[in-house]
Order: sequence, then structure tokens, then C-alpha cells
Amino acid sequence: MMRQLVVRNRSFRRFEQGTVISKQTLRELVELARLSPSAANLQNLRFWLIDSPNSEVFKCLKWANYLKQWDGPLEGERPAAYIIVLTPINCSKYSYIDTGIACQSIMLGATEIGLGGCMIAAVDREKLHQVQGIPNDYEIALVLALGVPAEEVVIDDLSPGDNIEYWRDERDRHHVPKRILDTLILNR
Repeated sequence: MMRQLVVRNRSFRRFEQGTVISKQTLRELVELARLSPSAANLQNLRFWLIDSPNSEVFKCLKWANYLKQWDGPLEGERPAAYIIVLTPINCSKYSYIDTGIACQSIMLGATEIGLGGCMIAAVDREKLHQVQGIPNDYEIALVLALGVPAEEVVIDDLSPGDNIEYWRDERDRHHVPKRILDTLILNR
């Protein structure tokens, strides 16, 4: 069951934009992050919830670097909601670990309830701070774009030496190459 959840939890970049994701659903997803482990139990992360397909947030995000001919989701395919993950300025050097743990918990929770998303680090942080009025004593770690997925993502086994870049096929399916298990385990 956990394996199926992890396999279904992909980085989606196209969504059913018209689907509403309530503030309560976003709060429930952040609750999963709250319950997740935190380095030294510092619990430094904070969250900024946006329960709409906010175009100002969307304009601050960069989508799919490997897809050079694609400018990102079109109107109607954009995320229905966002969670901005924040860390206090000068917080623990382990905050990036907490960010990964918390965001994976949120994304697995989203997958479990039929949503999908994309963790986005390519963000115009200064502009996003301004348009959302985020307090200056917080840094933007990641933006989680959420919605009902409107694309198919295929996992392809990657042999040593193969290209790791994701790509789209003639049917517009998004392919994600993943290294095979035997290349990851060094002491087999």
C-alpha cells in the first residue's frame, strides 16, 4: 500500500484548475507536516496557505526546466491551491531536512485524497514575498502547487549512463527516468 502511494505521488505540472481545494483541506495537509519528525524537534517550518489558483503566485514559479519548449501550464491547467513553506531567517542548519520531510508528508497526504502536486524550488522569492505580504523574517523554502492531476506521469527505468531528464512523448505523457535499484545500493 505504501509503495502504491509513493508511485502515485509524482510531480504533476498540469491540473484541473477549476477544482476547489478548501482551506480546511490545506490545513489537514499541513497537519501531516506538523506531525512529522523535525531535526532536534525545533519545528521551525511555517506555512502560507492559498486556496485559489492565484495568478500572482503562479507568475512567481518556474516550471519544468528540462522541457525547454514548454512555458508551463496553460490557463485551465494551473494549480488550484498552493502551500508556501517558510523557514525563519537564520534558523537551524537542518531546516532543509525538515522541509523535505514535511513536504513529502504533505504530498503523500495529497495523493491519498486524490490530489497531486509539484514541489517547486525555482521561485522568484522576492516577488512572491511582495505579492503575498509574507513577513520579512521568513524565507521561502519551497512552494507546493496542488490540484487534481490532469496529466499522466510514467516512470521509466534508467540504466547507468542514460539521460536523467524527464520528457514528454507524442501522446503528451510525462516520462520520469528513475535509476534502477541495483545502481543505488552500493554494497549489494
